Amino acid sequence: MNKVIYSKKLYIFDQDGTIYLGGIVFDCAVKFINHLRESGKRVMFFTNNASHSPKFYLDKLTRLGFAPERSEILTAGDVTAEFLLRHRAGKSVYLVGTPELYEQFREAGVNLVSDDAKTADIVVTSFDTTLTYKKLEIACNHIRNGAEYLCTHPDFNCPTETGFIPDSGAIAALVTASTGVEPTYLGKPYATTIDMIGEVTGIAREDMCIFGDRLYTDIALGKKHGVTSVLVLSGETKQSDVDRAVPSDRPDYVYADLGAVMDSAE
Repeated sequence: MNKVIYSKKLYIFDQDGTIYLGGIVFDCAVKFINHLRESGKRVMFFTNNASHSPKFYLDKLTRLGFAPERSEILTAGDVTAEFLLRHRAGKSVYLVGTPELYEQFREAGVNLVSDDAKTADIVVTSFDTTLTYKKLEIACNHIRNGAEYLCTHPDFNCPTETGFIPDSGAIAALVTASTGVEPTYLGKPYATTIDMIGEVTGIAREDMCIFGDRLYTDIALGKKHGVTSVLVLSGETKQSDVDRAVPSDRPDYVYADLGAVMDSAE
């Protein structure tokens, strides 16, 4: 394996498009991650996809053969809930998200308001596969009335076995088009995410390596915050996208997939 990559202590893996696609595990992904663990390395699975709870990902990764510990899993939903609790304590929140995310926030202690609430201090939008026009209408009205606007993550599309579907960033773009208000994004590639990973693991950024399939989230997290970044071409990004990117946005390394990373000898 590449000596620089292998010298790290913590390996952060995006999920969809990096280690699997939907329910299909990529060749060598399990073998690669097991090799890291057997070598005394630490592994973390981080997804911006906040439509599901950490328990969902724990069950899915277990079913797919990755044998994760709960402590190895973080989502943009975790980061957003923690941000609200630490920096917006007691503020009322209107959430545009799935029932799983709603329950995750509720269990964490976030002060959520219902659809019929007259006011909300904050609106949070996410990747909501249960999205309705009513939710959008309520969210936009709260924002127009002065609510702060946050978004769990900026991904425009979510990869599936049959193609891409609109993700959190696409929903946020609709809200922004209606209200004229840009959200404050959390999740990858923002500092709140790398700060939380550092707090959870106790590992310095220079000892981390992130693997992902998106330039503007996974790779940008590394480039903006001093983490070695490895792009795999098994998901959203193509080599032509890398070629068009400005040098400061390009990953430290590019491989076809995780199998190629494992076989590398640079």
